[in-house]
Amino acid sequence: MPIRLIPSLLALIVVWGFTPGPANIYAMGCSILYGRRRTLMMWTGLLCGFSVAAIIAAIVTHIVGPAMSHGVAYLKYLGGIYILWLALTTFRNIQKESNGDNRSCTFATGFIVQLTNAKIILFDFMVYSVYVLPYSSRLIDLFFAAALLLIAGPGANLAWLLAGATMGHFLKNYRRQVSWVMAALLVVCAVIVFIG
Repeated sequence: MPIRLIPSLLALIVVWGFTPGPANIYAMGCSILYGRRRTLMMWTGLLCGFSVAAIIAAIVTHIVGPAMSHGVAYLKYLGGIYILWLALTTFRNIQKESNGDNRSCTFATGFIVQLTNAKIILFDFMVYSVYVLPYSSRLIDLFFAAALLLIAGPGANLAWLLAGATMGHFLKNYRRQVSWVMAALLVVCAVIVFIG
C-alpha cells in the first residue's frame, strides 16, 4: 500500500470504527450496567476477538484474494442474527439491577461479539481488498493493515466503554430507557446488516 493512502485509510478507520455498531453499543451498555472496572475484562475479549478476526480475514484475503467477494456477502446474515441476540440480551438486562451478576459482560462474550461482528469483518475484508490487494499480495502487508484496524475496533470500543462509564453515573435513574435505546440501536444495526 502506498504511503499516500495511509491518511485516507486512517480517516476511514476512525469514521467507520467510531460510528455505532454492535460492539460499540455492547461496550457502552455493559459499562453503564456494570461499571468501567468490570467491563474492562469484557473489553479484553473484544480486543482478542477483533485481533483473531482481523488475522483470519487477512489470511483468507491472502489465500483467496479477489474471488472472496462472493462468499463475504453471506457472512452478514450470521452477523445480523448475532446482533439480534445481543439486542435480546440487552433487552433482558432491563429487568436486572447491577447486583454483581455480570455473566453477560465477560471476556468470552466480548470475544464472541467481536469474532462475529459483521460490521468489522466486512470492514476488514473491504480494507484489505481496497487498500492492500491492488498494491501487494504479501501477507505482511495485510497484517500491517490489520494492526491499523485495531483503531477501528478495540480503540473505538474502549472510547464507547469509557463514555458509558462516565455517563453511567448520570444515567442510573434512566437505566430502563437507556437499555431500551441500546436494544433498539442493536436491532437497527441488524436491519442495516440484513438489507445492506
